[in-house]
Amino acid sequence: MDPICLTFPIRTYDIDFAGIVSNIVYIRWLEDLRVELLARSYPLDRMVADGLGPVLLETHIAYRDALTIHDRPEGRMSVAAIGRVRWTVAAEFVSPGTGRVHATARQTGLFVRLATRRPVPIPDPLRAALA
Repeated sequence: MDPICLTFPIRTYDIDFAGIVSNIVYIRWLEDLRVELLARSYPLDRMVADGLGPVLLETHIAYRDALTIHDRPEGRMSVAAIGRVRWTVAAEFVSPGTGRVHATARQTGLFVRLATRRPVPIPDPLRAALA
């Protein structure tokens, strides 16, 4: 599966008192990227119809270079690893014009059966898209 790329406008409410993008905004952007990545092969409405849902287990993020209101970063996310039950995605936020990396991140998750909240193997539609 090709990496997902989204451009993120920086809003006034994304900025903290120091004039830079707040750390929590990157977490929101990771969610946007992950939802879009899944939507390509296994959209949320189909997951729910199948009685499944994604669960995020870990987020690791390294902040490298501050973003300000004047920047327009691009977020990129791809699948880094896929096991029987768990998956890991890797992401980065860059300035398209300069290639400057502002943050890198990794997230690990799995899918659960909504009725039981128990982990299940990675769904076939997603596994097929990643093969």
